[in-house]
Amino acid sequence: MTSVAIIPARGGSKRIPRKNVKAFFGKPMIAWSIEAALKSGCFERIIVSTDDEEIAAVAREYGAETPFMRPADLSDDYTGTIPVIQHAVAWLASTGVPVSRVCCLYATAPFVSSDDLIRGQELLVGEGCSYAFSVTSYAFPIQRAIRIKDDGRIAMFSPEHFQTRSQDLEEAWHDAGQFYWGTAEAWREGRPIFSEDAVPVILPRHRVQDIDTPEDWDRAEWLFRAMREQGAS
Repeated sequence: MTSVAIIPARGGSKRIPRKNVKAFFGKPMIAWSIEAALKSGCFERIIVSTDDEEIAAVAREYGAETPFMRPADLSDDYTGTIPVIQHAVAWLASTGVPVSRVCCLYATAPFVSSDDLIRGQELLVGEGCSYAFSVTSYAFPIQRAIRIKDDGRIAMFSPEHFQTRSQDLEEAWHDAGQFYWGTAEAWREGRPIFSEDAVPVILPRHRVQDIDTPEDWDRAEWLFRAMREQGAS
């Protein structure tokens, strides 16, 4: 039984240029994910899938492998996660490596914990499902969400819940954007991740932050600094 981590890290980030190797608290951003994977002890191999020579060099410096360069047709702004992992799994199969479990670990996840990666693998195996991935709860009831219309006025998405007390509404969860454990078979077949054949690895909200814009980056720095100062986990 072989478990492999695949870290997708293309070089063409637009909103935060070079974000995968941009310094975050003294290390290239991608280093935090590599180090968490190494510390977890879950993986026989940690592979970075990239189209960029600089990212590849940084990945190797921090202990990951870059045994192939990702092709251009899987490195544009529109390629999803599943095709990238499928490509890596297919490459491993072509080299005769028997892979049972694959964890897609995002390169911009400085809050990822080795303990959570371990929990994810345990859930994947214990539940016998296709995927186990990180989730966290919404801070506000989604049933009471509002939208701004074209005329600048407000409308509720679910007006039937205007009078419903927050505590009476079902709690909602969202993808935490850190990691996705899956069986090699599920990745190969392109099974949907968000399905009844997946289980959640629940994370506290203070350890979840998408990093897609400069504002996201600033917020991640604030959170990371606060966690370090307070010893939060």
